[in-house]
Amino acid sequence: MSDIKFSKDELDRITGKIKTYFHDEFDQEIGAFEAEFLLEFLCEEIGPYFYNRGLSDAHNLFSGKFEELGYLIQELEKPTI
Repeated sequence: MSDIKFSKDELDRITGKIKTYFHDEFDQEIGAFEAEFLLEFLCEEIGPYFYNRGLSDAHNLFSGKFEELGYLIQELEKPTI
């Protein structure tokens, strides 16, 4: 898996959410540097679990749709004598 890169706008929004979470849940102020450092850790250490789950969900979705498509194709068959 390649490194996750966020745009400046995305990074600002995500770190803002992390800072808000720390303030609301722990009554602790953290700076942008600390929030970015935590985000980097989460992306590297936990991100692959979410990424793999997403791939698995996509695979299951496509498998189900492919099977459904197979049935639809079979319904198009013409009877033979």
